[in-house]
Amino acid sequence: MTRVVVVTGTNTDVGKTIVTAALAATASGRVLVVKPVQTGVAGGDPGDADVVSRLTGVDVETWTVLDEPLAPETAARRAGVTLPSVADHAAHVRAVAADHDVVVVEGAGGLLVRLDSDGGTLLDLAVDLATTHPVEVVVVCAASLGTLNIAELTVGALRSHGLEPTGLVIGSWPDEPGLAEHCNREDLPRVTGVPLVGVVPAGSGALAPAAFVAAAATWLT
Repeated sequence: MTRVVVVTGTNTDVGKTIVTAALAATASGRVLVVKPVQTGVAGGDPGDADVVSRLTGVDVETWTVLDEPLAPETAARRAGVTLPSVADHAAHVRAVAADHDVVVVEGAGGLLVRLDSDGGTLLDLAVDLATTHPVEVVVVCAASLGTLNIAELTVGALRSHGLEPTGLVIGSWPDEPGLAEHCNREDLPRVTGVPLVGVVPAGSGALAPAAFVAAAATWLT
């Protein structure tokens, strides 16, 4: 059966897109990366799926694009757009999964950011998909101070809905980590009970595609 990997962040700007690219680069078979809702692409800025495509060459799809760099529900409301429901997103994922071995679904921001106009979240999407497919949830975390609390909250929300996270990934490991970063790297798996399955160096998104693909396997376990 098709692997469905849901990638969420503990917050925005934690390296979720680069981790999504690394997961896609190291997956086997026919791989598709899906971005259900993309915001903040006014003026022709590349979307997250474009970044993944550039770095890995895998197939990508973005289903709804909104100009303003806001949460999807907010951006849609301001634009006068009704977002597809989480159920519609889930049905779409199932449809594309039929033609792929791995589908990686990248959320927007954190786990509870609303993806539709009815209050549905990435968590709701993962729960829906888990009724028909084995779903792996990867939580992308910051390395900096404060990450322990928000990682525990994210993991707790997943578990409260019957989803056990597959692993944590630090999405942007600094070139010169300090005491907080080193301690957090040790403490994240301890306080959450979820294994740390990857650490991605800061600036990895600037690598050339061949270098990125070659390095991705060294970042993830």
